[in-house]
Amino acid sequence: MRLVGSVRRIVAMLSVLAATVVVARAEDVNDYPTSARAEYVYGCMKANGETRQAIEQCSCSIDVIASVIPYERYVTAETVLSMSQVRGNLGTQFRSSEQAANALNDLRRAQAEAEVRCF
Repeated sequence: MRLVGSVRRIVAMLSVLAATVVVARAEDVNDYPTSARAEYVYGCMKANGETRQAIEQCSCSIDVIASVIPYERYVTAETVLSMSQVRGNLGTQFRSSEQAANALNDLRRAQAEAEVRCF
């Protein structure tokens, strides 16, 4: 009887631990602000047509990206994309930096995964 009580406590503790991990992972996936998600969906819809299907696919796409890379890395990659279009020395720094290239590669991999899952 004592063994059964111990096993139940262990199972209960493992259940709480598993629930905590699931909640923590959900917070990681949802660390993108709503405005960033909306901006992505808006741009995606402009590129893919302004249809109901595009809303679904673009919403799915940003969810996949958010599950693959953290928001901070997404912001870095978006900044690199924007700044690399600047002419002159400043733009060159963003186009030629190894850190910039790594950030862009992370974003492109996430976008490729989103393309496969959502489109």
